[in-house]
Amino acid sequence: MTAPATIVRASYAADPASSRGRLHDEEGDGVRGPRDAFQRDRDRVIHSISFRRLRHKTQVFMAPDGDHFRVRLTHSIEVAQIGRAIARALGLNEDLTEALCLAHDIGHPPFGHAGEDALKAAMATAGGFDHNGHTLRTLTEIERPYPLWNGLNLSWETLEGLAKHNGPVRHPGWALAAANAAFPLDLAGWSSLEAQVAAISDDIAYDNHDIDDGLRAGLLTLDQLMAQPLVARTWVAVRARFPTVDETRLARELIRSQIGEMVTDLIAETQQRIADSGVTSADDVRQAGRALVGFSDSLRVEERDLKRFMYANLYHHPRQLEAAEAAHRIVTGLFAVYATRADTIPIEWRDRLPDQEPARSRHIADFIAGMTDRYAIARYRELIGPIDLPEGF
Repeated sequence: MTAPATIVRASYAADPASSRGRLHDEEGDGVRGPRDAFQRDRDRVIHSISFRRLRHKTQVFMAPDGDHFRVRLTHSIEVAQIGRAIARALGLNEDLTEALCLAHDIGHPPFGHAGEDALKAAMATAGGFDHNGHTLRTLTEIERPYPLWNGLNLSWETLEGLAKHNGPVRHPGWALAAANAAFPLDLAGWSSLEAQVAAISDDIAYDNHDIDDGLRAGLLTLDQLMAQPLVARTWVAVRARFPTVDETRLARELIRSQIGEMVTDLIAETQQRIADSGVTSADDVRQAGRALVGFSDSLRVEERDLKRFMYANLYHHPRQLEAAEAAHRIVTGLFAVYATRADTIPIEWRDRLPDQEPARSRHIADFIAGMTDRYAIARYRELIGPIDLPEGF
C-alpha cells in the first residue's frame, strides 16, 4: 500500500499547528483524531444549519423555478472548488481556504442583496445590517450546536479571514465590532493569503457562473457578451478549438475556459507579487501593506468592465428589479409584523426576544436573516396576505 503524499506548503501558508486558537478552550483541541484545526472548522461549517439553509437562498434569481439555476449553496461549493485549486498551486493551506469559501455567504438573508437592503433600511435606528458582519454573528452567536457556548467556536484564522477577506476593516458595523470585541481579529491589518484567495475565488465564480445562469434565463445573449474583451477573446479561442460544434453547445465551454484563464492569470500574478514582496511567513503577509493575491493589471481592467456589464444587463435587468421590489416588500413587511406583534414569532425565538432596543430589533433581524426565500414568502402570506410575485420568482 502506497503511503499518502506529504503535503508541502509554502512558508507563508497558514499553519494549523501555529493557530492563535479558539475563543473557547476545547479539551484535546490539538489532538482530536486525524483532523487539524482548519479541517475541523471546515467540517463545522458544512454541518451547520445555516450552511444547509443556503440551498434555498438567492444567488442571482430569487426562489427560482428552475432546478438548474445556482443558489447560495451551489455558489459556495463552486467558490470552494476554485479556491482549493488556487491554494494548491500557491502552496497555501487548502483546508483553511475551503472553510472560508464555504462560509463566506452564510450571513446573507433571503433574496440576496435585495433582502439585505430591506433589512438595512428596517434596522436604520438599530445599527443597520450587512451580510459580512452577520456571517460573523451567525458563526459566533446564532449557531448553537454545543452545550457550553454559543457559536461554532471556529479558529482565530477562520474568523479573521471572514472578517476581512476583502481587506482591512477601518469602520466595522455593530455585528462585526461585537465579534471583534469578544475575540480581537486585528481588523486594521491585512488577512492571510488563504482569505485573499477565498475573496477573489468568489469573484471568479460569480463573474462566470452568473453569465451561465443569465444565458440560461434568457436575460443575456452571446451577442451582448461579445462586447466584453475578456469574453470575446475566450469565445474566439473556444470556436477555434471546436469549429464544427453548434454554438448552443459551447456556452458552458466558454465559462470553463474563462475561469481557467482567470485562475491562470491570478496564480502567475500572485506568485510574482509574493516574490517581489519578500514575504516568508503568514505574519509577513499580514504586514505587507497590500493585497498579494490579485489579477494582472490588464485582466483586472477587463474583469471590472465585465462586472459593470453584468450590473447593467443582468443584476439590474427590469425583470430582476421587479423581483427585488417584491423581495423588499416581503422582508420589510415581515420585520414590521414581528416588531409590533411578538406573538407571531416562533416560540424558540420569542423566548429569547429582548425587551430593549436595539437588541430587540437585532434579534428580529437575526430571525429574518436566517430565513430561506420560500420560508419568507410563506410567512408573508400567512401573516400579511397574498403577494403577486414576478414571473420566475
